[in-house]
Amino acid sequence: MSGTLWSSDFHVEGGRVKVRATGADLALDRALFTDIRLWLGYYVPVRLMGLWTRLTRPGPKVWFTPNAPRPWYLLGLAVFWGGVRIARSPGDAQAAVYFEDSTVGRPPACDVPQRFNFDCTDVSKSHVARVFEAVFGYPLTVNPMTWTGPVVEKGEGNGAHDGRIVQGPCPAAPGRVYQRVIDTVDGGHVVDLRTPCVGGTPVMVFIKRRPVRDRFANYNSSVSLHRPGDIFSPEELAVIERFCAAMRLDWGGLDILRDSADGRLYIVDVNKTDMPPLRLPWTQKMQAIARLSRAFLAMINGESARGGA
Repeated sequence: MSGTLWSSDFHVEGGRVKVRATGADLALDRALFTDIRLWLGYYVPVRLMGLWTRLTRPGPKVWFTPNAPRPWYLLGLAVFWGGVRIARSPGDAQAAVYFEDSTVGRPPACDVPQRFNFDCTDVSKSHVARVFEAVFGYPLTVNPMTWTGPVVEKGEGNGAHDGRIVQGPCPAAPGRVYQRVIDTVDGGHVVDLRTPCVGGTPVMVFIKRRPVRDRFANYNSSVSLHRPGDIFSPEELAVIERFCAAMRLDWGGLDILRDSADGRLYIVDVNKTDMPPLRLPWTQKMQAIARLSRAFLAMINGESARGGA
């Protein structure tokens, strides 16, 4: 487990910030400083709550490998909130979590009996689409050379936000995947249903809205917190859980889209290292972290994440 300083995760050059793990390239501008300020609205109260919890009712010891989740990840915040203690070695841990911000990974050997996300090693867009079609029974991907009309072209990488709409039929570019355009437009905004899942169960839904022109941007105009049962039917929740089981996903966020034309759900992305939505109102931020923390502790303790949320 990495114990390096946070600063080692970033590299600043030419007025831009590059994230070493993912290759993300961010402009060092006012928007980035605004995001940092909004993130501090998560981090400071969560850290204070975590310190109090560790003093009054310390949580279980968990081994994270190959990296401990930094506090800008949802898992890092949930761990802080719940007073979880980070084990110094596998032999000192009640459970182990595979945490690596990569699209395709290879978990280190680990003999801790309780292991989470160790079998979820591929979250590439093509693999997610194959699992989605097998579980839901209808396809997300298309053949761009035979598809007539608009189609989404994006890279395989996790968190790249490099999607664009192209017109089919068109040649298939190497390393790119092609998916149908899901109509989620409502009032000039596209609507995403980011659904954090713990123990293979949806715990909450962040409804994220952004202008249509920014369909693929890593930015939201607004975000609101909802319970899964208010957004999905019981049948939909059951098939989402089957999808998590097929992906071998114990902790992670699903990007789900609901097609306005027929109401069908499409899972377009799986993120094991998801980050908090910064545009969420502060009170809902605290509610979300509290629910996620309870669900994480329930999973570690072998209880129902649904009941813990």
